[in-house]
Amino acid sequence: MREKRARVEKVTEIQRHREGREVGRPRKLRPSENHLYFDAVVRHGSIRRAADALHIASSALNRRILDLEHEVGTALFERLPRGMRLTTAGEILLGFVRKSMKELRRAELEIEQLRGEVRGVVRIAVAESVTPSFLPEAISSYQATHSGVGFHVEVDGPDALVDALSKDSVDLILTHEAPSMPSVTVLAEVRHELCALVAPDHPLARFERVALSDCVEYPLAIPDQSLAARALIELVAEETALTLRPALESDSIETLKSYARLGRAVCLSFRVGPDDESPGLVMIPLSDPPCSEASLYLAARRGRVLPVPAASFVEVLLPLFARHPSNARSVVA
Repeated sequence: MREKRARVEKVTEIQRHREGREVGRPRKLRPSENHLYFDAVVRHGSIRRAADALHIASSALNRRILDLEHEVGTALFERLPRGMRLTTAGEILLGFVRKSMKELRRAELEIEQLRGEVRGVVRIAVAESVTPSFLPEAISSYQATHSGVGFHVEVDGPDALVDALSKDSVDLILTHEAPSMPSVTVLAEVRHELCALVAPDHPLARFERVALSDCVEYPLAIPDQSLAARALIELVAEETALTLRPALESDSIETLKSYARLGRAVCLSFRVGPDDESPGLVMIPLSDPPCSEASLYLAARRGRVLPVPAASFVEVLLPLFARHPSNARSVVA
């Protein structure tokens, strides 16, 4: 009896080893094989090419697709001389299959988080002003303890940032324009005033604060209409009856800064990091209230459960917001 039990336990141990089920060794979560095969045929466009990629016989793959069509109760593909084309029913099923595969991967990441193994990619869209130091420092600090997480960063204007967030193209945004859409929730806010950046020998460089009316006396290098700073500048100009005649407009803040370094131009940009993030320029806060009270917002889509890497990155960003030198109006939600 003992010998029989020992043989059974030995067989069970071998089976677990083969299947990767030993205690402490996690298995990769996988969708159903029929869904994987269906997705492969869609991606490769034919049974033969998909079978080659999957390293199985074409006849076996074709049987799997026929079984799936029988299960669904309708044809999923049109069989054409040069390949396979989805029917309307096939397109509907493809959307479900790919969404379920994505959700399964997300569940796998969350389970890894329970074991302290955060992996994946954080997708974040930001205003250009945070790219010189604020965002790179935050990412570097986070990856010091989460080496398995990568980042994909997009730089754009405020409308495009909110659009990307609403479509779930990104997990988070950092924007200077307060999101007004009900589908967006602000996670944190910190004051980031608008400043004039000038060369050290510029006549304005000796002042601690200047008004927009002081700046218009010199060539202006200002953000174009796609960036949030432009709306603030135009608001102040309208309130103070100033006429803006920019010498240079661009959606690239670095281009504007480089232009200001070369002469008597005044570049207008948000202050996000320390003064030394703009070498060769003196940073002077604007005294006009809309500019001096400007903010940076960290936001996510309302109601969305963030992927584990993005949620844990937020926990790193919040203290950085709280410690920012301009955090007099900081509101952390």
